[in-house]
Amino acid sequence: MVTLIDNRDGRSRPRHPEKAARPDSPVLRKPAWIRVKAPGSPVFRETRKVVRDNGLVTVCEEAGCPNLGECWSKRHASFMILGEICTRACAFCNVATGRPDAVDTDEPARVAEAVAAMGLDHVVITSVDRDDLDDGGAGHFAAVIAAIRARSPATTIEVLTPDFLRKPGAIETVIAARPDVFNHNLETVAALYLTVRPGARYFHSLRLLQRAKEIDPQMFTKSGIMVGLGEGRNEVLQLMDDLRSADVDFLTIGQYLQPSRKHHPVARFLTPEEFKGLETIAYAKGFHLVSASPLTRSSHHAGEDFRRLRAARKANA
Repeated sequence: MVTLIDNRDGRSRPRHPEKAARPDSPVLRKPAWIRVKAPGSPVFRETRKVVRDNGLVTVCEEAGCPNLGECWSKRHASFMILGEICTRACAFCNVATGRPDAVDTDEPARVAEAVAAMGLDHVVITSVDRDDLDDGGAGHFAAVIAAIRARSPATTIEVLTPDFLRKPGAIETVIAARPDVFNHNLETVAALYLTVRPGARYFHSLRLLQRAKEIDPQMFTKSGIMVGLGEGRNEVLQLMDDLRSADVDFLTIGQYLQPSRKHHPVARFLTPEEFKGLETIAYAKGFHLVSASPLTRSSHHAGEDFRRLRAARKANA
């Protein structure tokens, strides 16, 4: 069955209506290196309370991140702005799809309040795709960045944006707000886009990352992919070359985990040794920083990684 969520009016509806007619795919048993502890520490509960009290959405919960317990127990959370309903229907994603609500203009202030309450020195702001908006939500990203800067000026800010496909001027709006890191995930290799990420375009996403660096050459840029979707090794190596051609600084590589039987199946689980091999190759190709492991996610250890990224750039200057 497709997971159900409750509407604000109390009625249940499919979380992934576009996947309801898809045939079930077997869910492979996770190997030992994938399993994580269930959350429940006092700090975890405090983090959850801050999120709930400010009426915020986190990608940690919506995407079913396996690292939620670890991160929230360290007072780390990645905020998902512009609502919890995405206009796209990527085959790998657990975020709900459908018609989004109107943009909440009070959200930037609430995000800033949560960042201050949690004492975050680094925060990740991401969003659903909002193809229904003229600017794809770029102006709202800028408003959130400004609110955090005003409330917590010492906090560094990382944005993980949609691709802003057919939204002229959107990337310029986000970069003008001066986040410390601009992240946009390619998610998978070019050959799998029509199957895995049909609403997106591989070379548009590459160009978005390249454009961010063109606008602000000092901006750190970052992208991530999942493996285990059915990609070939040489396709992953070509993707690395493509990202370096776009002057991307930081690459994350993690294992794809299938949210339900209606989602794209896991082709295989890569071993920790295979991830280490990909990390070694990525460094050899010139990335300033690489995070590659089964449980790596874009926002996992983002604060520590940002500090390492700054140090790597300084060392290579």
